[in-house]
Amino acid sequence: MRIILICVHNKRKIMLPPNTSLRLTPFALAATLLCGVAHAGPDAPEEAAAETKMQTVVVEGAAENGYTAPASNSSTRLNLSLRETPQAVSVVTRAFMDDFRLDSVNDMLTNTAGVTVERIETDRTYYTARGFDITNFQYDGIGIPFVYGNVYGNLDTSLYERIDIVRGANGLMSGVGNPSATVNFIRKRPTQALQASAALTYGTWSKKRFDGDVSGSLNEAGTIRGRLVAAYEDSDSYLDRYSNDRKVIYGVIEADLTPDTLLTVGHTAQIGNVNGALWGALPLYYTDLTPTNYDVGTSTATDWAHTRNEYQQTFVELKQRLGAGWTAQATLSRNTFKTRGKMFYVYGTPDRTTGLGLYAYPSRYDADNKQTLFDASVNGKFNLAGREHELSFGANWSKSTLDDISYYGQGIGTPLPALETWGGAFPEPAFDASVDGSAYTDKRKSIFGVARFNVADQLKLITGFTTTKADSDGLSYGVAKSRSATKTTPYLGLTYDILPNVTAYGSYSEIFSPQSETDIAGNTLAPMEGKNAELGIKSDWFNRRLNTSAALFRTKQTNIAEQAGIAGTKAYYRGIDAESKGVELEASGELAKGLQTSANFTVLSIEDPAGAAARTYLPRRTLRLSATYRLPTLPLTVGVGAKWQDDIHRNEADGAAIRQSAYTVLGLMARYDINRQLSLAVNVNNVTDKKYLTSLYWSQSYYAAPRNASVTLNWKY
Repeated sequence: MRIILICVHNKRKIMLPPNTSLRLTPFALAATLLCGVAHAGPDAPEEAAAETKMQTVVVEGAAENGYTAPASNSSTRLNLSLRETPQAVSVVTRAFMDDFRLDSVNDMLTNTAGVTVERIETDRTYYTARGFDITNFQYDGIGIPFVYGNVYGNLDTSLYERIDIVRGANGLMSGVGNPSATVNFIRKRPTQALQASAALTYGTWSKKRFDGDVSGSLNEAGTIRGRLVAAYEDSDSYLDRYSNDRKVIYGVIEADLTPDTLLTVGHTAQIGNVNGALWGALPLYYTDLTPTNYDVGTSTATDWAHTRNEYQQTFVELKQRLGAGWTAQATLSRNTFKTRGKMFYVYGTPDRTTGLGLYAYPSRYDADNKQTLFDASVNGKFNLAGREHELSFGANWSKSTLDDISYYGQGIGTPLPALETWGGAFPEPAFDASVDGSAYTDKRKSIFGVARFNVADQLKLITGFTTTKADSDGLSYGVAKSRSATKTTPYLGLTYDILPNVTAYGSYSEIFSPQSETDIAGNTLAPMEGKNAELGIKSDWFNRRLNTSAALFRTKQTNIAEQAGIAGTKAYYRGIDAESKGVELEASGELAKGLQTSANFTVLSIEDPAGAAARTYLPRRTLRLSATYRLPTLPLTVGVGAKWQDDIHRNEADGAAIRQSAYTVLGLMARYDINRQLSLAVNVNNVTDKKYLTSLYWSQSYYAAPRNASVTLNWKY
């Protein structure tokens, strides 16, 4: 018998020797690997008719080499194409991250439709979408409690095959949170065929980075597979006194316990050390209310400021095929986060003439966050009224504990020189002036169910629910954090195929979040509720290599806690509402042969109950455009990336108006393929050297990086 492996994506045929077994021998693995890396050569001559009839085995690669993905379950828990999903979903693929060197989550999300990255400090970041903070994060579809509201450190993207961003309330995947977006990190998984890659990067400010990734079978039968990913980065900065290093390692093993049972075990560790980390940032106006305008590299950090952030994640996943198209999955995760820092905050308003008026606030901060999560689900298909439908149901549980403590230093209130002349010199104090902190526990239990009904050939109905019980108990800097709430959040989606590749959709989803704040009578506020209604049209082209979408949305948060006053020494709150609405346009994938693109445009309106503009520090219009083109006559790929947003501002209580005018940031890339294994890439960021503030989320900010560049040598096997 003669076996031919046919690679569907590049039509490559590989003729195996006669009598080759169908089991995954090293030769079969190498042949499968060649499907992905070799150029098609001449077909082998056909055998004589008298020879034994050949058997054909088709090997379909699941790798996503472009800027879009064929399917996603990040919105409904059902594995649907992006066109079939009745909610706005953006996919950031590995190819896109590699092309534009998006090595951190911050850089990646900056390029995502409708998402703003609020870099309030060098190592703490908020994310927003549709006018509200993003507080839902997942790993392979399993949600994690988000106890901080912001992200510490600069999370690395080397671990992920792709990242899905579902905009709006996502109550099916996480019943608790804001109606903004859900970010789902899809980890890299082992491959049966041996594959390996490495990259060396050198860039501006002595940036040095190494990436390594190796994967393949660990036994001859291919029933045990492993993958190891590692990254190391070390860099100085344009900011005075700032430098950082980041170490990342991820290991995962898959084992076929039986033909129908798959066990996966993985662990991730990321450790970051930062010198000169900002705590707070630059004052943005003078005492006469005119704006400050410091040099781009100005920093308020001392020469002894230092932070260490450590993330550890371990997961165990068991998948079981039950027969008749049904599968079950259970995942247990253990996540820990630890930070240790010596920080220096600068407060006050400087005088325009002298630059004086700023004061010191040193502190030492330690925090430990531990999370345990369990998720179990069953997915399958069933017949009803002569049609086949899909169903998913399950439950999850999580427990998160946070213990942090602030040791305030001696010398609080010490006057500082003008920032223009200050070099970060301030004696490191004893951190024993006073102590405060937090200690609380968050528990969540949920059950969920979702069904996709095949109402007609062109019409599909998705309906589901999540019932969540959320409880918290403890103190945070003297304020009680005890809260409890139970709520069922519904989900409803409808899709209609106008054409075989064009689908109209509508969806409605809810989410909620318990609150611990109390009103003037001492009663705890009812939970915040979020709602999202969306209408849109989606299409896919060129055999799903290009996805396009247009969405109209209305998102509302009700009963958000806002401080209403102070009774004696205790603040009291009231619940207020806020609403956003807008339009999102997006296209991603292969626009023409060799031309990959990711483009999106968002128009947003946010109003308070009185109809006045709210959260004015968020841009109302954003445009992100990235494209790469592989030249047909040369082994050269060139690309461009542009990000534009309109002006933003915030009004301060003392009458100052802080503004950041509209700006565009331009990036360029080029990659030359030396041979099939080696390539050399150049990336240039902020080509025009635009000066702009990173955020107006707070009343302080700092300047984004000026023009910078990097060179990367890539190797693949």
